[in-house]
Amino acid sequence: MKSPNIRQVAALAGVSVSTVSACLNRPGRVAEATLLRVQAAMDQLGFVRNESARQLRAGGGRCVGLIVPDMGNPFFTDVARGAEVVLSSVGLDLTVCNSDGSTERESRYLDLFIEQRTCGILISPLHIQLRQVEDARRHGIPVVLLDRHVPAGTEEPFTGCLVSVDDRLGGELATEHLLERGHRRIAFVGGGGKVHQVSERHVGAQLAMERVGHGGDKLVYLETTGHGVADGRAAGQRLAGMSSRRRPTAAFCANDLVAFGLLQELIHQGISVPDEVAVVGYDDIEFAAAAAVPLSSVRQPRERLGASAAELLLEEKGAQDDHLHHQQIFEPELIVRDSSNFKLVGGA
Repeated sequence: MKSPNIRQVAALAGVSVSTVSACLNRPGRVAEATLLRVQAAMDQLGFVRNESARQLRAGGGRCVGLIVPDMGNPFFTDVARGAEVVLSSVGLDLTVCNSDGSTERESRYLDLFIEQRTCGILISPLHIQLRQVEDARRHGIPVVLLDRHVPAGTEEPFTGCLVSVDDRLGGELATEHLLERGHRRIAFVGGGGKVHQVSERHVGAQLAMERVGHGGDKLVYLETTGHGVADGRAAGQRLAGMSSRRRPTAAFCANDLVAFGLLQELIHQGISVPDEVAVVGYDDIEFAAAAAVPLSSVRQPRERLGASAAELLLEEKGAQDDHLHHQQIFEPELIVRDSSNFKLVGGA
């Protein structure tokens, strides 16, 4: 059955279509008795107003789109929460879409938000879709990059607003900490160049090794196909299968979910953490401190990232043509817990 429409409401209530429209859009100008009669007709028919169609006719909506690569990662849940607090304070809603690591889905969601003429788009991109970004801007839709820094000269230039964390510095902090604890054979566990942020963390780890005279060849690269708990467990099996003479004595993981899986598998295999293998994660999600072995992690200001991105979007939305784009880069912080707080005597 088709959904009841405004004409059916008007017929049942015994009023004109324009009167029903006034009840929906300007109820303060309609007599109370008429409002009650129209509302009763709506209830009887089960009428629900088509808000998206109304917004398109009015030339804009009250929704902001957020596209993230993995809603299974609590990091992005906290980012979304930060953005939602800012947007709801000015009467805007947040719609979150999960690209699930697919550039095709990411592109499709961008097109969808442009077609719906959303108020703005926040995106943590796998790949910066410059054509679609420009298309959004032509329709007056600001786009803010979230959790993505674009160093000059590294890829196609992005001239808009962005909010990110210095992931290269985060990789250095984690690796320097492990080096200070006496480790010399350190594994980087993650997907490398497939995800920009992870690639930057890997580069930071290599730089830290090179500064103390241990080049990139000393950084064992345990590549994963994804960045979830199962990927960490698979890496843990590979680590446990190495001879004790070749096995890294420490692991820096691309994110906390990978680190949790690695911890699980190492403990399952009877390998002590941190005595035999120290582990450091990245993001410092809420569960890091509650792990079986409390996890050391590089903390990102998760909710602050989302809030700052939303603030930049609102600023651009309300500005005139002379809007100046801002690029906010936050510094990460290393939080040391039991999983790496062990001094390796004599190095490795």
